[in-house]
Amino acid sequence: MSRRRLLLGASAAAFLAAGCSAEKKRAPDESGAGRSGRGVAPSGALGANFNGDPRDLSFAQLRGLSAGWLRGFLPMREVGKGALERQRAVATLLDAHEQGYGTVLSLKFPYHERAFPAVGSALMDAELARVEKVASAVLDKVDILVIGNEPFIESRRAERGGPDLNVFYEHLAQHLVAYRKKHYAQGCRTRLYMGALNHLDDPAWRTAATRRWMEFVQDTREIEGVDIHPHVASLDAAQQYLDYVVPLLRADQRFLATEFSLVLDWSAHMRDRIPARFARRYGIDPDTRVWELLRSAVRNPFPERKWNAFLSMCPWFSRNRHYLADQVQRFRDTGKLAVATYGVAQAEAMVRDIGPDKRPWLLNSLYATRTVRRHADGEDGRTQAWFEDFRALQRRSDRRPVDTGTTDT
Repeated sequence: MSRRRLLLGASAAAFLAAGCSAEKKRAPDESGAGRSGRGVAPSGALGANFNGDPRDLSFAQLRGLSAGWLRGFLPMREVGKGALERQRAVATLLDAHEQGYGTVLSLKFPYHERAFPAVGSALMDAELARVEKVASAVLDKVDILVIGNEPFIESRRAERGGPDLNVFYEHLAQHLVAYRKKHYAQGCRTRLYMGALNHLDDPAWRTAATRRWMEFVQDTREIEGVDIHPHVASLDAAQQYLDYVVPLLRADQRFLATEFSLVLDWSAHMRDRIPARFARRYGIDPDTRVWELLRSAVRNPFPERKWNAFLSMCPWFSRNRHYLADQVQRFRDTGKLAVATYGVAQAEAMVRDIGPDKRPWLLNSLYATRTVRRHADGEDGRTQAWFEDFRALQRRSDRRPVDTGTTDT
């Protein structure tokens, strides 16, 4: 098995073939909580995220991080193209579940180029059928299922203000709630959340549709909270997400932050010259721009020391070297965080066509899998600032997730 790929192992395949009744009991956490009973909801956990592509992720990396949670998303257009359990994101999360990780799966509905289907239409029925297929494969296996990935981005501009967007997602959620209640009458451990809100630091994105989104979350007993994706330029910008969402949650609800970063700050510096000290040390033309340096690192990966030297000498990165710790602390300080997840590895899409206007997502990753040479022992290179703070943020109770059982009564 490649260290940089997660494949559905034999144990997971046997589990899937046997069905839920033969589910392997998850190992207890340090507190002794096991699979019996309802358990408790996750609170303040920090895990790892691979988005839709787990090919650069390995369980060895997760062990190196002491991570106890893993998140990915499933593009719903992939449902129906072969066995769902062999789709990369789903297979990875089911395998992680078997190994004792807490798991979060977000359902991604791309409607960038088409209108939302009307309730009762053949197109809506087809969408509901896909949702049911996913539900049959993952309910009572993944710990958290998120309805929608980034709904207000993954839609046409004209529909972002609702109400068609709201009606579509509300109908999906209600159908999934009904499906879970029908097929898991004795209770289901999978918790349901509504998908992620974006750009809440911009007043133009705090609309009647986002307010209705939160009202639906608040009014629907079976929904346990909402996801947010604060990709921002500053901690204060991310605080505006919390100021908007937290007061609108019920007392028993929490929020997820399955993606977050300072990518908008990094973007503002792509045309900067590289640090003069770094240029002198490594014999590089001092007029080289940051984006050119990143492209060079992708084409010919750096030694880890050189990669981290570059980042530490960039003032815009260095002054934010503890961003991960600071942001997670703000999430936790609300008392409402369920799980936050942060990017593990530099996926192929991050390093394709690097230019001055491409979002530098690759700077966020814990492991620098595309910009740093692998070590002689086979270990992946690290972005040291993020890696060290991520490990320091892990808490004893997060390393082995407790049972996250729920009921529908």
